[in-house]
Amino acid sequence: MINGKRIAVVLPAYNAEKTLEATVRELPELVDIRILVDDGSSDATAALARNLGLLTFVHDENYGYGRNQMTCYRMALEAGADHVIMVHPDYQYTPLLVTAMASMLAYDVYDVVLGSRILGGTALSGGMPRYKYIANRGLTAIQNLFLGAKLSEYHTGYRAFSRRVLEELPLLENADGFVFDSQMLTQCVHFRFRIGEISCPTKYFAEASSINFRRSVKYGFGVLHTSLKFFLQRRGLGRFSIFDPQGRKLPDTALTEEMEAALAEEARV
Repeated sequence: MINGKRIAVVLPAYNAEKTLEATVRELPELVDIRILVDDGSSDATAALARNLGLLTFVHDENYGYGRNQMTCYRMALEAGADHVIMVHPDYQYTPLLVTAMASMLAYDVYDVVLGSRILGGTALSGGMPRYKYIANRGLTAIQNLFLGAKLSEYHTGYRAFSRRVLEELPLLENADGFVFDSQMLTQCVHFRFRIGEISCPTKYFAEASSINFRRSVKYGFGVLHTSLKFFLQRRGLGRFSIFDPQGRKLPDTALTEEMEAALAEEARV
């Protein structure tokens, strides 16, 4: 706990067997709840997660990165988390920053905290491909223009959210794929949650997950589409479900029997 708040770390996983243990070993002891959701991996990610003592849930097929996050957040809320930090289990982002990010939420400084690879100026030296760096900077500039924000990066996978954010955003209106990240952060801006950033070193290596060029292009167009929706919504030129305060939210949906079983097993342990 931090300041009396229960801290959860969620790990949305897909074929993360080679890097999972290194990631988990660096999680700080203050984390109260550790959840891994395996999105239909073909390796031994789920078995390893259970051996490492993680609350583990396995999707019956590969639904996508966005759907994986939604399951992660639903389970964290049900487990009683006050604040939730998403850590990718591919060891690209250091889990050592969980304490700092959780503290920024627990002491009510921010509602959302992002681990930015750009702030420290080490993205390229950490191995980020140059084309991804250029795309990141270009998309971020466009998003800041359309959203009226001043973030250094919208595309980090290292994110922390207060319980209120996860309960109030209409997350079930978002896509199941990678564009979920952009949609969720744009929702945070739209609903005026306080967003902070912290400098985060990153490392790219063979075992670290990374979407390919084709998916990167698709993601980029999805980001632009989401930003345009925000722009039109704010100017009264359109209405979109992802910005509807009455849209479908995570607490509106009952947990599956499998999720309830996993949480019940965790409670017994």
